[in-house]
Amino acid sequence: MRRLINDGYDAVEEMLSGYVKAHSDYVKFHPEDERVVISNKMSEEPRVGIIIGGGTGHEPLFLGYVGEDFADAAVCGNVNTSPSPEPCYNAVKAVDRGKGCLYLYGNYAGDVLNFDMGAEMAAEDGIRVETVTIKDDVYSSKNYEDRRGVAGDIFVFKAAAAAAAKGYDLDRVVEAAEKTNRNTFSMGVALSSATVPVTGKTIFHMEEGDMEIGMGIHGEPGIERSKLEPADKVVDQLLEHILEEAKLDDGSEIKVLVNGLGGLPLMDQYICYRRVEEALTEKGYKINKPMVGNYATSMDMIGMSITIVKLDEEIKELLDAPCDTPYWKE
Repeated sequence: MRRLINDGYDAVEEMLSGYVKAHSDYVKFHPEDERVVISNKMSEEPRVGIIIGGGTGHEPLFLGYVGEDFADAAVCGNVNTSPSPEPCYNAVKAVDRGKGCLYLYGNYAGDVLNFDMGAEMAAEDGIRVETVTIKDDVYSSKNYEDRRGVAGDIFVFKAAAAAAAKGYDLDRVVEAAEKTNRNTFSMGVALSSATVPVTGKTIFHMEEGDMEIGMGIHGEPGIERSKLEPADKVVDQLLEHILEEAKLDDGSEIKVLVNGLGGLPLMDQYICYRRVEEALTEKGYKINKPMVGNYATSMDMIGMSITIVKLDEEIKELLDAPCDTPYWKE
């Protein structure tokens, strides 16, 4: 295993401790629950509480987006494992300011079950909690409601948080999140598996020199496994599927993210972005504030994903709204 850890069973707790120490200007632990990280910059004015979360191993997702005018709290499970209901509930109690809270997370069965239980516990205290599950991975299902969330999570988080910062009520914050969700499209490619800290072993096996188009961040199967192609061909394959789903109008303005999955060098990510921009501008699309880097990873997995967000004036305004977190600043 090529990881710098101590005991694999302590990896999550030690990572969380290190993160909170490194970013103490931004975040702190919940006083009674160290699986909940809370913003130090949370506004005291009445507004909808924004709570994000899921399994660890995808850093900077989810921790990196807790801060000023972004997420108020992140709930952290074990590696690739949903958090239990109690931390989900504790996050609500910590950030509710009288206007209710919104849970935002990728559309995975364990997360849905446990966050729903957290919402039920909050309801018993008279706190309304709504949920938006993110569904940006275009290959994961032909049925939109069954799709999983991947790197496009961050755009839905950002839109919801900006809507909350504007003072919108819970229904309107949910509406902004759902609208962004429907207009966000992602697809990835993996060249290797991630390594699990507890076992020291990879989640699945891939031969060196192979790639899998459409693979999920937990190793969910993609379209096919084949020999590695040049970067431009890989990008073109991903864009073909994304654009087929996005159905962009001529001259559309879009947000673009090339996201590293943890083990792919930035050099390679920028090589991929170069082709993304060439292909999209050739088609007449206008790219607004492109993003390149590791925003939603799978530990040490080698690979990357492409996300496109269809912008209208509302979504653009929400994504461009001021915020201050360790991993997203506007």
